[in-house]
Amino acid sequence: MTLSVVIPCYRSGEGLAQLVDLLAEILPNLADPYEIILVDDASPDNTWQIVEALTARYAWVRGIQLMRNYGQHNALLCGIRAAQNEIVVTMDDDLQHPPDQIHLLLDKLAEGYDVVYGSPEHEQHGILRDLASQITKLMLQNSMGVENARSVSAFRAFRTQVRDAFAQYQNPYVSIDVLLTWGTTRFASVHVRHDARQYGVSHYTMRKLIRHAVNMITGFSTMPLRLASIVGFAMTLFGLGVLVYVIGRALFFGIVVPGFAFLASVIAIFSGAQLFALGVIGEYLARIYFRSLDRPAYTVRTTTIEDRADVEHRA
Repeated sequence: MTLSVVIPCYRSGEGLAQLVDLLAEILPNLADPYEIILVDDASPDNTWQIVEALTARYAWVRGIQLMRNYGQHNALLCGIRAAQNEIVVTMDDDLQHPPDQIHLLLDKLAEGYDVVYGSPEHEQHGILRDLASQITKLMLQNSMGVENARSVSAFRAFRTQVRDAFAQYQNPYVSIDVLLTWGTTRFASVHVRHDARQYGVSHYTMRKLIRHAVNMITGFSTMPLRLASIVGFAMTLFGLGVLVYVIGRALFFGIVVPGFAFLASVIAIFSGAQLFALGVIGEYLARIYFRSLDRPAYTVRTTTIEDRADVEHRA
């Protein structure tokens, strides 16, 4: 088995060397050859200097620095496209994904699956972060359409050939988990240990997670458009019901529904439904507009890799 470990890095100067040292102990027992690809997502600290030092220390460590901060999934896409081995493992840079748990993912992958997630036995985040994470997974479940969507994690292993399904993907909005569904339906998950963060704080706030969830649901699913259609249809039925009610009372009982409040409330309901539908359509139009700009998912500033052809593939 050959293995590539892709790690997106952002403000990870404190613990990155420790993570790579731990991987240096584990990887020789798992694969031959193996590599680690560190993608610096334009960190404002000394992360890139540490990446360069690690690439000088270990011949199998490769570094990529992006021009600006594009986000975790964009950095992952860059690293995945640079991977040279048959299996790709992705993990965070904060030491919460223990390297000694990688073998669990690989063992499950060997059972015939194409993608395996390391689902944490116990989350090590705060209450708000856990809530935001669950909201994101609900959105992802609709976008992915697979049973294991609720078990997704940044700690994942998959066969490199799956990336062929999104080799030509060109969009600044990236969700690796959704893109993986373009190449396979063989998903699985295993429970792994999830350690507490040793350095720094999480940069994935609740706001960013919810924004990522909205990007996924509007960028990779038509569910909001269907929801808008359902709301519009329901409001139409409601309006017809109100019309029948008003005419029926006037014809059979001679009672006309009085009052401005009733009329105003009905108008407000219909106006709200229309604005909701327009807002959803506007989101999709914005996606079309941004895609027409042909903005890249990432742009490489520099790399420690001699052959930059695959690394600089623009998405």
